Amino acid sequence: MRMDDLVHFCAPARLIIAGGARSQLPALMQRLGYRHGVLVTDTFFTRHTPWVREYVDAAAQLGIATTVYDGGLPDPTTTLCDAATAEVRTQLHGTVPDHVIALGGGSNIDLAKALCLTLPTGAPVKSFVGVLPDGSRPLPLIAVPTTAGTGSEATPGAILLDPENATKIAVMDNSLRPQVALVDPELTYTCPPRVTADAGIDALTHALESFVTLDSSAFDREGSVDPGYSGRSAVTMLFAREAIRLCAAYLERAYRDGSDHEARHGMAYASIYAALSYGSAGLNAVHGIAYAVAGITHKSHGSTNAVMLPYVVDALRATRTAELAEVAQLFGIDGPPAQAAARLPAMLRDLVTRLDIPADLNAFGITEAQLDDMTCDALAVARLRKAFPVADGAAAYARIVRRAWEGRIGD
Repeated sequence: MRMDDLVHFCAPARLIIAGGARSQLPALMQRLGYRHGVLVTDTFFTRHTPWVREYVDAAAQLGIATTVYDGGLPDPTTTLCDAATAEVRTQLHGTVPDHVIALGGGSNIDLAKALCLTLPTGAPVKSFVGVLPDGSRPLPLIAVPTTAGTGSEATPGAILLDPENATKIAVMDNSLRPQVALVDPELTYTCPPRVTADAGIDALTHALESFVTLDSSAFDREGSVDPGYSGRSAVTMLFAREAIRLCAAYLERAYRDGSDHEARHGMAYASIYAALSYGSAGLNAVHGIAYAVAGITHKSHGSTNAVMLPYVVDALRATRTAELAEVAQLFGIDGPPAQAAARLPAMLRDLVTRLDIPADLNAFGITEAQLDDMTCDALAVARLRKAFPVADGAAAYARIVRRAWEGRIGD
C-alpha cells in the first residue's frame, strides 16, 4: 500500500488468457448478444492461416455475420483508416455493425479501435483526436493479439501516423478499451524472430517505463474525472513487476527458439501484464524519444524503444534507485541498491545487442546533425515528457539523446 496513491485503474471488461482460447470466441459473441461484426486483420492472416475462416464459419453457425477487412498495415495512417472506413461501410450496405474484432499485432488493433469510432457515421478519424465529441460512443471492440508485446488489447488509445506531417497522433478514451481481450499464446507461435524480438522488447519497455514513471499523486490528469493515464500506483506496479520477471526469464528464449512454447506463453503473459500496468500508469521518455527516432528512421516501434531504453534507465539511476535495483535483481544482478541500479543499463544494452538490434543511435542511422531536431520532436510529445520523473525534462532529454548517440552509459 502507498498512502498517497490516487488509483484510477482501467482494464478490458473481460480478459481471457489460455492456449486455444480462440475457439471460445464465437460462443462468447453469441452469449454477449452480438449479431453482425467487422473483423479487422491483414492479408497474412486471411491468406496464410486458417484462423479467420475458422472464426467466420463458426460464428455464422451461431447466427453471427462477419464482414472481413484485411487491409491492415504496419504503422497505420489516418489515410488508411479513412479509406478502410469507406470500404467497410460500402461492404455493409447500410448495416450498422454491433462489434469490431481485431486480429493481429498492435497495428491491426489500433486500426480497429479507430474504426470503432469512424464506422457508425463515416466521420474522418482526425475528428476524434483529443477529447471525443459529445455523443461519440465507439462500437464494442474484441481484441485478439497475435504478438506478445504491444499491449494494445488493454489500453485506451489508438496510435496512427498522420502522413501530412509525419507525426503520430493518438485517438484516446477509456471507452476504446476492449470489451474482450482474448490472449491465446498459441497465436504467437507463427511470429518470426524479428517480430518476436521487437514485440518482446516493447513489452519489457512498457513494464519498466510504467514501473518507474511519475507517481499517481503527482500526475497531471488535466482535470479529467476519467483519465486514460494517471501515473503509477501500487496496483500498476504489481503488474509491471511480474511482467519484468517474465521478460527476464523468457524474452531471449522466445527469440532464440520460436518453438519454445513455454517461452511463448511466458511472453504472452508478460505482454498483457505490462499492458495492464502502462495502460493506466502511462509511459514517458523511452516512448517519447522513440517516436522521434521512428520519424527519422521509419524503423519498427519495438526497435526504436530498444535503442533508447538503456540510456533512459541510466538517466533515472538517481531518482529511481530502489526501483531499478529491484529490476536488476529480477535480471539476476545482485549487490547494494546503488550498485545494482548502476549495472542495469549496461545489462539492458547487452540484451538489446543479443536481440540483434543496434545499441546506439549512431548505429541506428541517426546523424549527429539530426540530434537537436530529434530532441525537439521528442519534447513536443508533452504527455510523455511531463510524466518523466526528473526535475528538468528538456535538459534530461537532450542529455539522453546525446549519450544514446555516443553510446555512453554510466560515466
